[in-house]
Amino acid sequence: MKQGNIGVTSENIFPVIKKFLYSDHDIFLRELVSNAVDATQKLKTLSSVGEFKGELGELKVSVSVDKEAKTITISDRGVGMTAQEIDKYINQIAFSGAEEFLDKYKDDANAIIGHFGLGFYSSFMVAKKVEIISQSYKEGSQAVKWSCEGNPDYTMEETTKADRGTDIVLYIDDENVAFLEESKITELLNKYCKFLPVPIAFGKKKEWKDGKEQETAEDNIVNNVEPAWVKKPADLTDEDYNKFYRELYPYGEEPLFHIHLNVDYPFNLTGILYFPKVKNNIELQRNKIQLYCNQVFVTDSVEGIVPEFLTLLHGVIDSPDIPLNVSRSYLQSDGNVKKISSHITKKVADRLQEIFKAERTEFENKWDSLKIFINYGMLTDEKFYERAVKFNLFKNTDGKYFTAEEYKTLVESNQTDKDGNLIYLYTNDAEQQFSYIEAAKAKGYDVLVMDGQLDVHLASMLEQKNEKSRYVRVDSDTIDNIILKENAATVELTANEQNALSSIFKAELPEDKDNNFWVSFAALDAESMPVMITQQEFMRRMKEMAATQGGMMSFYGQMPNSYNLVVNTNHALIKRLMDNAQQNVGDKIAPIDSEITELRNIVDSINTANKDKKDDEIAETDKELIKSNNDKVAALEKDKEALYKEFAKGEDMVRQLVDLALLANNMLKGEALSKFVKRSTSFI
Repeated sequence: MKQGNIGVTSENIFPVIKKFLYSDHDIFLRELVSNAVDATQKLKTLSSVGEFKGELGELKVSVSVDKEAKTITISDRGVGMTAQEIDKYINQIAFSGAEEFLDKYKDDANAIIGHFGLGFYSSFMVAKKVEIISQSYKEGSQAVKWSCEGNPDYTMEETTKADRGTDIVLYIDDENVAFLEESKITELLNKYCKFLPVPIAFGKKKEWKDGKEQETAEDNIVNNVEPAWVKKPADLTDEDYNKFYRELYPYGEEPLFHIHLNVDYPFNLTGILYFPKVKNNIELQRNKIQLYCNQVFVTDSVEGIVPEFLTLLHGVIDSPDIPLNVSRSYLQSDGNVKKISSHITKKVADRLQEIFKAERTEFENKWDSLKIFINYGMLTDEKFYERAVKFNLFKNTDGKYFTAEEYKTLVESNQTDKDGNLIYLYTNDAEQQFSYIEAAKAKGYDVLVMDGQLDVHLASMLEQKNEKSRYVRVDSDTIDNIILKENAATVELTANEQNALSSIFKAELPEDKDNNFWVSFAALDAESMPVMITQQEFMRRMKEMAATQGGMMSFYGQMPNSYNLVVNTNHALIKRLMDNAQQNVGDKIAPIDSEITELRNIVDSINTANKDKKDDEIAETDKELIKSNNDKVAALEKDKEALYKEFAKGEDMVRQLVDLALLANNMLKGEALSKFVKRSTSFI
């Protein structure tokens, strides 16, 4: 029997190692099972090259739990270890102390992991005592039993063992008895060991017999030793890929497409990525890519390994060049990781381009689900944008799909304004904006459907990348103003007439702290709507972007919505309304206008007389008279406004026109909608 100290001088080395390497206690099972798998794989290699001539027999790793003894045992029939090998790999953590340990490896987490034997020490995160019972495959080797209670002291003695290989026995401490539950071990094995290349047995399979669940004699193998990603693409069918997807995500819908990764230079990388059918919430779709290292599960948080937009994908990535248990900062700085990230981006883009060219109809059929991935990639990854612009699609209101070049060719000749800007019209709600779409189509224009979460952001980016192009929502203004072919038709109304109409319509517009309404005038076709509501493109877009972007953009999100009530001065109803106003309040308005004119003439004459004088040279009497007359004018204007508002309240046509405009924009609800319906029936 041998007694000694593990090769460190500080008793704090164990907590230091555990804290430095591992954040989750449950990682111990991954490490110990992986070590057992490695030992098994080494024996198979030795056998294949003729260094081991014995019978391999059944090669598996067994995990067992004894709740009474409070032990977990991991057993293998691999290469095993001699006393000398245990001393070398387990005992010789040869540092002068914890401080030197940290200093030596503070910048190289990979070196820590690569130090053979450190994974084993994760066992002390859950165990108060650990035993190693091992028999080397080498002929004539003596079985050895090593024991340690989580401090630098250990014992090692000769023992007997019926077969080659290693048993690791963990005596679970009181704080971690939850790991003695069968369900917990099953959960961890399913998480970390589901695809290890050696069969992992945990207990026996169970079946229903005589009305109860009973164990059979057959081992319960918990893993798939040959998952789809380790096979060649040529050996797999679409059904194989879909079957593997169901294995990864039992409750997921069938994916749209898959991409098989298989690289052996300048780094090693295998894996399968799937485009899932997405829901509305992006965040819910993240963290579905599982990262493996030689079929050992590492993490499902792959930021830094794959580009941000591809974290929305599902699937598996396996690379021995991405070590276990590394920090995010390590991943962000590692050269191989950066190469892997770039390669995955290129591979995804190439695969999408391939599908687009070979199966365009299928690509178009799945576009509504695909676009969020592609648009997100274009927005966040310049290299992906350069590739994706060739297969990124636009869909119009007729349900037809176009690439950027195809659509530009379609609309360029007709939708270029007088200043040479190509105007891309779009809707984010074809039903709600139906009348505006019809008005655009009547002019021979085409309208895109841009109703996705990222479409507003994408439109802004495309405007920056393509000079003299603008994306404008079809209800942002009158169609003639959106695509201005020549100077806008002149509104043939006097200032007094415009002020009158403005006062009349303002009287019936909703008063809402969240919505501001303005009245403007346009000389449209007599057949166009008499009034319509538009929302200026810039402010609306800023508010929409603020809803998803936050930060400095939140300023716009807090501002009220701003709408224009556009009055068509050429429409017969508007002309009739003006005539009605003249008949009802014209006699009262005329003397007010006359007085206003007189007061303004006085102000103008005083200003003319003093035009060459500095402010301190103007007589105080002149200043007072100007102020007095301006105040009188303001008061009289209010009187006029009050008369027009009074007229508007008694004129059903005003309210009806305003409500029709609101209704066309889905803004007429509740009591106002009920009144509109009742009022409409009275006109029948």
